[in-house]
Amino acid sequence: MLTVHLRVNDAATTRPTPVRVRITGPDGTHFAPLGRFPDIPLGRNEAVGGHLAVGRERWAYTDGACEVPLPAGVPLRFQVSKGPEYAALDRVVTLGPGQMAVRFAVERSSDPDPGRVAVDTRCHFLSPHDALLEGAAEGLDVVNLLATVQPFPSLDGTAYPTAPQLAAFSGQAPALERGGTAVVVNTFNTHPVLGKVALLHSHRPVFPLTFGPPEDTDDWGVCDWCDQCHRKGGLVVWVDAFEPAGGLVGGEALVAAVLGKVDAVEVTAAPRKAPLLPWVYRLWDSGVRLPLVGASGKDSNRVAVGTMRTDADVAGGTWVWATRAGRAVATAGPRLDLTRDGTRFRAAVRPAAGVELVADGRVIAAGREVVEAEVAGAGWVAARCDPAGAFAHTAPVAVGPVARRPEAVAALLPLVDQVREWATTRGVYRNPRRRDQLLARCAEAAARFAEPS
Repeated sequence: MLTVHLRVNDAATTRPTPVRVRITGPDGTHFAPLGRFPDIPLGRNEAVGGHLAVGRERWAYTDGACEVPLPAGVPLRFQVSKGPEYAALDRVVTLGPGQMAVRFAVERSSDPDPGRVAVDTRCHFLSPHDALLEGAAEGLDVVNLLATVQPFPSLDGTAYPTAPQLAAFSGQAPALERGGTAVVVNTFNTHPVLGKVALLHSHRPVFPLTFGPPEDTDDWGVCDWCDQCHRKGGLVVWVDAFEPAGGLVGGEALVAAVLGKVDAVEVTAAPRKAPLLPWVYRLWDSGVRLPLVGASGKDSNRVAVGTMRTDADVAGGTWVWATRAGRAVATAGPRLDLTRDGTRFRAAVRPAAGVELVADGRVIAAGREVVEAEVAGAGWVAARCDPAGAFAHTAPVAVGPVARRPEAVAALLPLVDQVREWATTRGVYRNPRRRDQLLARCAEAAARFAEPS
């Protein structure tokens, strides 16, 4: 075996650049760089960072230069990836006797756009340094690393609650920043039934990170988290929106969204029990037009940061501002743009893919790469990539005044009633006033649906 120095440059700068690499022999043997390992743990919170498993493939992250023990005289396959803005590299090289170096260069597949920022709004359990390396290798500008409560099984038989990365909390400033990529550490706050929220860009942590049985009572609220986050200048993202949990679909997080306490809905590539978009469209049809953000939700070596990401148009502000302003796209890679000229809408995507214009939940125009349509009489319009291909979806653009479609309200109101019933019969409270507060919020949400359009 030869210890070979592998270097991957950015073709534009001719300098090493962070990438994800995979090196295999003709029999499928995986060769890992020194400091990385061919066999990696794949469970939640198991040594997360520096590696990636995609099916049976094993990848390693490097800063653009590494040393790898490799055999000479056999064909070796080198695969290199650097996110959707760079062309993937796939080469076969046979090392000669004594060959000690291999050099590659990766090239952009499109020109950089300084007005756009690529953001992963949620990942967990990496160290900030691993998050920085992986974010740069996947073409991200910002990685949001969120501290959350995670049981740690000890050898003494006790599962101790821990909050990895909480000590690295950085709020509205990067915890680490290098080469155009920043890692920001905030919190992910969860209740097993009432809902989950990513609390981003908050200048202080929002506590408690979790509440509810079996360890605690329900004397807190998702709405309380949202209010605290906003007081601290933060952005509230609803995570696992409308996923059934404990008999509830939506939970108090839905109540918070209806009351204007949520800023965006998260989209990930993770499998779901219930499809997300039909519920989001009902939310938009009821007058609650929250934008979408993309997140990897990475919590193990099975998921890459940026698998789903937020493409934010930051002309005039930050990505947080762009998200609130509806200038962000949740995407698995495609660059999707929606523009408006009066009542005429135009959607364009690159690289070329199927694209659709959606008005009030119905596809009104479909084509490839570019599609246009006149829209009148609708409540909202959005663009999305054809669901059969790589996902991308814009925020809704209001066409006229807020209109609450009766069928959407009729679908959402029972979900608010579920929360009311849960608070009355299943919530565990030390202070009955906390239960009454949740019931009052449910009543306020229901009344909001009944307000005139």
